[in-house]
Amino acid sequence: MSEGGAPGPLALVGGGEWTAGATFDAALLERAGGDVVVLPTAAAYENPRRAVEVAERWFASLGGRVRPCMALSRADAQDEALVDVVREASFVYLSGGSPLHLRSVLKGSPLLHALLEAWHGGAVVAGSSAGAMVLTDPMVDPRGGALTVGLGLVRDVAVVPHYSGAPDAQLRRTLGLAHASCAVVALGERTALVREGDGVWRVEGAGPAAVFVDGAESDLTALAGRPVG
Repeated sequence: MSEGGAPGPLALVGGGEWTAGATFDAALLERAGGDVVVLPTAAAYENPRRAVEVAERWFASLGGRVRPCMALSRADAQDEALVDVVREASFVYLSGGSPLHLRSVLKGSPLLHALLEAWHGGAVVAGSSAGAMVLTDPMVDPRGGALTVGLGLVRDVAVVPHYSGAPDAQLRRTLGLAHASCAVVALGERTALVREGDGVWRVEGAGPAAVFVDGAESDLTALAGRPVG
């Protein structure tokens, strides 16, 4: 299906992926039919093979099967075989690591086009920590909390992962820099903000979550109608 179709579920996770407490993964896996393509791109400089092994053990415990997509560089994101893996996926999960590296690999690439095609064909897409940060636009720059360009699967939303339940200095900086219309979502580890295909948002998992608009804490209704890419 083309990118013009209705998107599947989108899960933005605050970190701690593939560990106990990530209760949302079982339902996402079931929706996808039991298979998940894992992109450890953001962990390219942090032992991406180990990230895949963690995912394999976790999803096996849920009755699922992982197919790695080792797109670690910009050249890999042009590789036809890897692009086809993503295009044909029913569930794509982007690991944590470096959001800046992940963005540099994916932005404007055939691999990103394949991800969008799969998502708008009904596939589940999830990203944790760096993976979650990059999927929205704007994206929070991890070097200090400023806002920069993201991939824009959801627009006018920014994700701050590893949220402890109280704003720290970096989150306060992000809130101060965000446009008044931008929803800044702070997510704890093993916590997912899930957008269903019909546009309804929900939070699930083990940790805290908060939505801020124009510097003030709001609720999930603030996310209604946010445009998708």
